[in-house]
Amino acid sequence: MRDWVYSLSVKGRFQRIHRWTGLALQAFLFGTPWIMVAGHPAVQFDIGAGRAFLLGNVFTPRDTIFLVLLGLFAAFSLFFFTALYGRLWCGYACPQTVFLEEWVRPIETFIEGERGVRRARDQRGWTFDRIWRKAAKWSAFAVLASVVAMTFVSWFAGARPLWSGSASVAAYGFTAFFAVTMFLDFAWFREQFCNYLCPYARFQGALADDGSLVVAYQAELGEPRQSRSTRVSKAKAAAAPPVAVAPVAPVVAVAAVAPAEVEGEGRCISCDKCVAVCPQGIDIRQGFQLECITCARCVDACEGVMQKSGYAESLIVYKPLVKQPAVRPRTIAYGTLLTGLAVAMGVLLAGRGELDATVARAPGTLYTVDTDGWIRNTFLLRVSNDSLEPIDISVTALLPGAELLVPPMHVAAAASGMAPVVVRIPPGGSEDRTLPLVLVVSAGDTHVDVRTTFKSGG
Repeated sequence: MRDWVYSLSVKGRFQRIHRWTGLALQAFLFGTPWIMVAGHPAVQFDIGAGRAFLLGNVFTPRDTIFLVLLGLFAAFSLFFFTALYGRLWCGYACPQTVFLEEWVRPIETFIEGERGVRRARDQRGWTFDRIWRKAAKWSAFAVLASVVAMTFVSWFAGARPLWSGSASVAAYGFTAFFAVTMFLDFAWFREQFCNYLCPYARFQGALADDGSLVVAYQAELGEPRQSRSTRVSKAKAAAAPPVAVAPVAPVVAVAAVAPAEVEGEGRCISCDKCVAVCPQGIDIRQGFQLECITCARCVDACEGVMQKSGYAESLIVYKPLVKQPAVRPRTIAYGTLLTGLAVAMGVLLAGRGELDATVARAPGTLYTVDTDGWIRNTFLLRVSNDSLEPIDISVTALLPGAELLVPPMHVAAAASGMAPVVVRIPPGGSEDRTLPLVLVVSAGDTHVDVRTTFKSGG
C-alpha cells in the first residue's frame, strides 16, 4: 500500500534558486520550438525526414558521429558534476522536479490547501468538497500535461504545424500518449518515478563518492533531540528573573548563556518540518538515502526554524560525507574525458561541409555499348544539401575523353536530391576493363569529389 506524500510548502534561499533555474529551463523548452533561423526551427529533430536542425545547422544520418559524441559528452558531464556536486541534476534541472515544483504543487496547494488540510480532507473520505476540488485539480493537471506534451512533440514535428492542426496523425498520436503519461505522473506517480523508474537514481551511488556534496543532517549539533515543549520550558527557565532569596548572603547575578553559544546541546526540537516539506517522503535525519534528490527543501525549512530558535546555522546542510579536494582521481578522469570529447567535436565540426554526395551504379548491366560504339556506364547520384539555402548542382567527370550526360539538378535547403548520371567513352578509348572515375560535384564555391569506377569491357 502506497504511503501518499503530502509535502508542505516552503520558502528559502535554495527555493529561490529553484525558481530561477526552473524559469530558465521552461523558457528554453517552451520558446525554442518557435524560434526560426533562415526559415527553419532553431532546434528540431525531424525523425521522419532523417534530419535535425540546430541553431542554423542541419545534421543528417551521415552526421551520426556527432550524435554519439554529444551523447557521450552529456553522460560524462553528468558523471563529472555528480562527482563534484552530487545530484545537482535531480534537484535543480530535471524536468520532473521542475514541473512538480513550479506547477503541480502550487496548483495543488491553491485548490486543496496546505499539507494538513489536504491530509485531513482525504482522511474524511469522498465528500462533495473533496470531489470538486479533486476534479478541479485534475482538470488543471490535464491542461498542463497537454501543453507540455504539445511542446515536447513540437521539438520533433514543428511547433507551427502541430499547434495549427496541420501535423501528421502520428504526431497527434504521440502527443496524446505523452499527455496521458504526464497526467498520470502529475496526479499520482510523482516521487515513485524517482524512486523506481529513473535510471540515474539507480546508478548515481556509483557515480558519487565520499567527496560529493549531499544533503546531510548535522547530528553533532542536533542530537539528542528534544521535544518542542522541552525546548520552550528551557527557554522560559532561562528567561525567568532570579527568585528573591532571604538576604543571608549577597546575591550574585549570573548572566544566562545564549543558546547559540552552546555547541552540541541537542538543537533539534523534533518539529519534523524537514519531513513535512520533503517531496520524497523521507527523513533526512536518518542519514544519506538514495531517494534524496538534494532539492534542499529540508535545508530551507530547518534554516527557518533554527533562526527562530536563535541559531544562525541550519542543522541540515550541503556537505560531503568526507571532506576531500575537488581535484581527485575521479574528477580528473571525468574532466579529461570531457575535454577530449569537446576537442573531437570541435575538430569534426570545423571540417564538416554542407555538401555531401554519394554515387551508386544503376541496377542492370555493368556497361552498355551504344549504337555508335561508345561505352556507357549509368550511375545514380545522390546529393545532400545541409545548408539552409537552396543550391544548383554541377557535375564534372575526371576521366580522359569521357562524355558526361546529367540533367539539371536543384536541391532545396536542408534536403536531398537524386539524378541519373551517364558517363561515356569512345570505342577503343582504353584497354583496361576497370577505370578509376572521379565525379566532381559542385555548388558555387563548394565541391566534393566522389570516387567510383568505370567499366569499359576492355
